[in-house]
Parts: sequence; structure tokens; C-alpha cells
Amino acid sequence: MAFAEFMPGATVVGISYNDGVILAADKRISFGNFVVNKNIKKTFSITDHVGAACAGMVADMQVLVRQVEALAKIRKLELRRDVPPNSIAKLMSVIMFERRYFPLLTQVIVGGINEKPEIYTLDPLGSVLPDNYAAVGTGAEGALGIMDAEFKPNMSEEAVRELASRAIRSATQRDAASGDGIDILYVTRTGHREETIRPT
Repeated sequence: MAFAEFMPGATVVGISYNDGVILAADKRISFGNFVVNKNIKKTFSITDHVGAACAGMVADMQVLVRQVEALAKIRKLELRRDVPPNSIAKLMSVIMFERRYFPLLTQVIVGGINEKPEIYTLDPLGSVLPDNYAAVGTGAEGALGIMDAEFKPNMSEEAVRELASRAIRSATQRDAASGDGIDILYVTRTGHREETIRPT
């Protein structure tokens, strides 16, 4: 992708499983050879049943998530029911496409639960790509290699947690721009919760 050379490094993955979705991201932000921060959160809960994980410019991802979170709350008041993951992904897509001449330099994985778990990948121009699992960022190739080999439909939460953390750890072995621990966001039918795995 042409935008990759302008984006800070990151490794972000999303995996669906039998009861929900796991979104996981490393904690490092770096520009070129310089590590700017070792404790940045790149996973965000948007509603009780939808979350997002981003790789790219921190300001862009934070602005995008705040805007979508506010619009999702307004939409929930109008509909009087939860906004499904595909609607959140489409809303993000519209915002990103409207900014295509001055794009938000972020790649996003949106994941959540509707009737079944759903995952969508968005590039900086707003393309919406549905999948069972996804990875974005400079370490995406390394992470996808692990997930391609080991993902199976209807895995347990513990198996998916292990797969997500192993995929990110594998990517950080070769991607110097990623590392310093892993944030995990679990999105299930009962809501969402977060976990941080510190580097060993």
C-alpha cells in the first residue's frame, strides 16, 4: 500500500471466534528509527458490542474513533437499539472516504457481535473488507502468516487469545517498529473487556 511508508509502525490483529471477537495491538509508536512511545493504546471500544483497533497516526485514529463513537451514540438514540458492527464499519468508511484528498493516515479493524461475530478491515481511503480474521500495520505480513496457518472457525476464546498474542509476538520479532506488550479487547454478547500483556 502506498500509504505504508508514511505510517508509524504497528501490528494490529482481529480474530472472530464462537462467542465474539478479539482485537489486539502492540503498544509501540515509532517514526522511522525513533521509538516515540512504548505505552500507546490502539484498541478502542466504540459501543458495548463493537470495537476497533488501529495502526497508523495516533492523532488520526483517536479523532476517527471519537467521531464514530459520538455518531454511534446518536444513531442508537434514533434507532433505540444497538448499532451493528457493519453499520459502524460503513460509517467509518464514509468518514474516511470524505477525507480521501487529505486522508486520515490510519488502517482500522472493526470487530463486533451482531447475530454472529463480524470483522471488517478499512484502509485509509475507506475500503470495507469483511473477513474472519485480519491484520494491519507494518507487522501485518508476519501476523497473517501465523493466522493463515492456525485459524479455524468456532475456536474458543482462550485459543483465539493465544493465537492473537502469538501472531503479534511473531510479527514483532521481525518488525522493529512494533513491540512493548499487547493490548487485547474482547467483544462478546455480554459486552466488552480489556487485558494488557506486558513484555517479558
